[in-house]
Amino acid sequence: MSMELEIKEITAAQTWAIRHKVMWPNEPLSYVKIPDDDKGQHLGLFIGEQLTSVISLFMDADKNVQFRKFATVKSEQGKGYGSILLKEVIKVAKERGASLLWCNARATATVLYEREGLHQTDSSFVRKGILFVRMECPL
Repeated sequence: MSMELEIKEITAAQTWAIRHKVMWPNEPLSYVKIPDDDKGQHLGLFIGEQLTSVISLFMDADKNVQFRKFATVKSEQGKGYGSILLKEVIKVAKERGASLLWCNARATATVLYEREGLHQTDSSFVRKGILFVRMECPL
């Protein structure tokens, strides 16, 4: 029996537990909260009733959409849910009239983003020992 998959808008607070557990488990929960969370659009991928993958979108005045805090529950990684959610993000960004979609990707995750049409730029930085690379895709 396959569980129903649904992507819907969620609150910032609904993203925090997954962000924390997946991305920065050794930091306090406050570490995964973004000052602009209340201004973002947050999407969640549900398998049945279970929130499995989360992502947050922020559009600037120049119509550039940054996605942040993209995380999938560890036990569900590698099953394609992240790709499904990222495809939805691209669609939503286009619908909102965005001209560019971008993110600061963990260097270990660039393949997923490249599969969906984003490319690495020369911009990178290290946070708490983890290398991040700016990736973008004109829309």
